[in-house]
Amino acid sequence: MKKTLRYFFSFVFLVLFSLLLLYFYLQDYLKTTVQNPKIVYIPKGSTKSVYDYFVKKGYGLNPIDYYLIKYQGYPQAGWIDVKEENLSRWDFFYKITHSRAMGVKITIFPGETTEIILEQLAKKYDLNVTKLHTFYKQFAPYPEGVIIPETYTYYKGIDEKKLIKVLIFSSLKKHKLLSKKMLGYYKEDEWFKKYITIASIIQKESANKKEMPKISAVIYNRLKKGMKLQMDGTLNYGKNSHKKVTPKQIRDDNSSFNTYKIKGLPPYPVCIVEKSAIYAAVKPDKNDYLYFVKKDKNSHYFSKTYKEHLKNIKK
Repeated sequence: MKKTLRYFFSFVFLVLFSLLLLYFYLQDYLKTTVQNPKIVYIPKGSTKSVYDYFVKKGYGLNPIDYYLIKYQGYPQAGWIDVKEENLSRWDFFYKITHSRAMGVKITIFPGETTEIILEQLAKKYDLNVTKLHTFYKQFAPYPEGVIIPETYTYYKGIDEKKLIKVLIFSSLKKHKLLSKKMLGYYKEDEWFKKYITIASIIQKESANKKEMPKISAVIYNRLKKGMKLQMDGTLNYGKNSHKKVTPKQIRDDNSSFNTYKIKGLPPYPVCIVEKSAIYAAVKPDKNDYLYFVKKDKNSHYFSKTYKEHLKNIKK
């Protein structure tokens, strides 16, 4: 009996001693630092996917950290300001599970040009517009039409390269998905030089979404007949986004965007486009219209002949 009790107490002692050692080990371990920046991005997903993301980004985490994060709570998705670099593990895990995500929203509207959008981004996030242009040229496959119009959230303090890289790559991913959904495949050159370019003209010329497929048909019909497009919207490129097209501009502009002078499409899109315009570019109406002229703020007159077009102008 005494021998059994001796074994029991020895076992209890070893367990308690082991737990005590584990406690002091964890105390020391939790004081070691994580290789984190001040602003931390946390992707949406499970605790395991967040842990894997941190490992991939070189935060210096170990398998035990996954369970420590789970113990603290659930990581908040978004941009988190943890205030300091290289926090202790315990402080870092607490902040990523208890801090609220930060961010400043910006809405990018269809019909706007990248030139104007980059200026808006610079003002909104206190960034250098020249650097934004530099990184846009580095990451975007085309000068225009790449950015997807929607509301984005970024944090104040993000640098120019990071913002443009995230914006362009997320937009290109959505372009690829749209192309596969509408066409069944994705060929970057065809998608941007043909469909997004046509969509950008539709975006500039249409008075409403309902008439977009009609505008699209006019473009295709004129291209098929070898006619010049002769559309003002193609001259609202770059910094000319909000300028009223005048007869003088039509005469003086010798760029490849002046469809009064060139045949065919411009070399790339003239603006950022929404899904409705892209759908119209891929699936135009089946009609014989070759002309259209503004009827009022919300619509156009469409015609098949130049004679009919002149009558509509007189209206």
